[in-house]
Amino acid sequence: MKKAEREHLSRVASLGCVVCRNLNLGETPAEIHHCSSGTGLSVRADNYHVIPLCHIHHRTGGHGVAIHAGRLTWEHNFGNELKLLMQVNEDLGLINA
Repeated sequence: MKKAEREHLSRVASLGCVVCRNLNLGETPAEIHHCSSGTGLSVRADNYHVIPLCHIHHRTGGHGVAIHAGRLTWEHNFGNELKLLMQVNEDLGLINA
């Protein structure tokens, strides 16, 4: 992994969970989730197509709460990955709102 990738991942994680922020649950520590839907990839995206998710919204929350427990229900509940990725990139100042 290149230095620029590590720095980007660190900036993304420092935002806290995008779902918790959108639900006004405050800042929660985030893990990096590599997006797959909307990127044209059937496998894990690169290190620039990532969103910050807390462990509950990422992998431990169960169906409808954790993205890895059921993507379609999760996206219905919290928004699709591409829109959340765009939000994160706006928050980082990488694209204009």
